Amino acid sequence: MASTDAGLAGVLAAREIVITCGSGGVGKTTTAGALAAMAAAEQGGRVLVLTIDPARRLATALGLEAFGNQEVRIPDAAWAAAGTRPRGELWAAMLDTKASWDDLVRLHAPDDATRDAILDNPLYRNITGKFVQSHDYIAMERLHEIHSSGRYDLVVVDTPPTRNAIDFLEAPERMADFFSSRLLRWLIAPSRSRVVSAASKPFYTVADRILGSQFLEDIAEFFILFQSMYDGFVARAEAVTRLLRDPRTAFVVVSTLEPGPSREASFFIDELEARDLLLGAVVLNKVLPNALLDPAGSELARVLSTSSTDVAERIADDPDDARTLGRVLREVGDSFANFAVVAQREAEQRGALARRAGVVGAVPHLDEDVADLGGLLRVGHALWPATG
Repeated sequence: MASTDAGLAGVLAAREIVITCGSGGVGKTTTAGALAAMAAAEQGGRVLVLTIDPARRLATALGLEAFGNQEVRIPDAAWAAAGTRPRGELWAAMLDTKASWDDLVRLHAPDDATRDAILDNPLYRNITGKFVQSHDYIAMERLHEIHSSGRYDLVVVDTPPTRNAIDFLEAPERMADFFSSRLLRWLIAPSRSRVVSAASKPFYTVADRILGSQFLEDIAEFFILFQSMYDGFVARAEAVTRLLRDPRTAFVVVSTLEPGPSREASFFIDELEARDLLLGAVVLNKVLPNALLDPAGSELARVLSTSSTDVAERIADDPDDARTLGRVLREVGDSFANFAVVAQREAEQRGALARRAGVVGAVPHLDEDVADLGGLLRVGHALWPATG
């Protein structure tokens, strides 16, 4: 386990794969980009950030108009604009589900004829991007491919937005199960045997009327061809599962301290522990500043709230100005006290997560959106241990 003293820097230095995960809208993409940028800048080597997020926010933050399956190096000009000279290289790629499926077919097809038949199958072309929640599986598959290539010292993965945060963890196993499922055997049975069982005959009769025989033939051909790649897909899915459990892989759970995301983060930590997957750290976004926990600040706020009139009269010479100033000071004192209560509650939640994660990073509320490499580095510096 990485030293907790080294914080997230230690987590990234000790691993080859870091997977950021959490519920939607908590800042996973920005966190993944910030961690990768800091690793490239401070630790050197070749660092890749792989995003699955279809919103393409990472491309915007890195100053790239668009990028896809092919990894792209972040140009020196972007670093210069951010006022930083990195020790290493930062690369970025975004998952292209269709292109990744095509690559998998080319890899696992037993011969050229099968490969071409699958790629040309109308059903394959139409559903590749939706196939049994393939976004989750193909993300893990792409990660395995990149890691196996040895091209990068560190790969930081931004996981897809999901209804359930554990969907992508189950994707490899789900894919292996699908290829041996009764559903698959049932779908291809009519074309193989030409004998439709009594149980399935009503379905095929209705489907033939609604969808047409050509569509049913396309379905059968598609699944029969795909089953020819069973061994390759299952072996690959098992390899992906082993990669997730490899000690060189760590998960970073990203959340805010709002009730919903916080519950989801705790649930996800439970799932990681249950699956014997390594929790490297927890990153909390949009946290209130520690200054709100300063006892001197709280005492000053109490004075402003309870004695605002006296304080104002000592400052303002004009009685009207003193009344106006008194109201403002009371508002300031009350607001500070209210935020301090929330900050105290957040501190208790952070403490509870720290007992489970060991390493907890916190990013304060930002005044502006992260829209370039400089913005990612500002977020990264909040997560990096102070030096000097």
